[in-house]
Amino acid sequence: MELKRALSLSDAYAIVAAARSKAVENHWNVVIAILDEGGHLMLLERADHTQVGSVQVAQEKARTAFLFRRSTKVMEETVVGGRIVMLNLPGNTPVEGGLPLFSEGQLVGAIGVSGVQSFQDGIIAAAGAEAVEQLTLSA
Repeated sequence: MELKRALSLSDAYAIVAAARSKAVENHWNVVIAILDEGGHLMLLERADHTQVGSVQVAQEKARTAFLFRRSTKVMEETVVGGRIVMLNLPGNTPVEGGLPLFSEGQLVGAIGVSGVQSFQDGIIAAAGAEAVEQLTLSA
């Protein structure tokens, strides 16, 4: 029987810290949302002076990445490529900035970022996702 891996709160803080570092380095004010292995909000950070609308958008990007187990950029590119029926999928926010979080092949959560241009949100989310590789997750 394979044990299910899970993010701890300290893991979520480490992921947010890595993402925040990338945002601060570029002077980008954003909201960073972390979902747990059940797809529920675990941690949310809103930088000073980030528009309030980004709170919901960051969570929805994370939720899309979690539900579909892929980057929201992939979903966005599919829509831009002409497959507009994808807009009707429940839980789909096809805007770059959301990534699923995997540990040893297991989906352990997701990150969503909103506040700047979507490609910049994606850069920040990637920095957070990379931090997962350095963590020793509990099983």
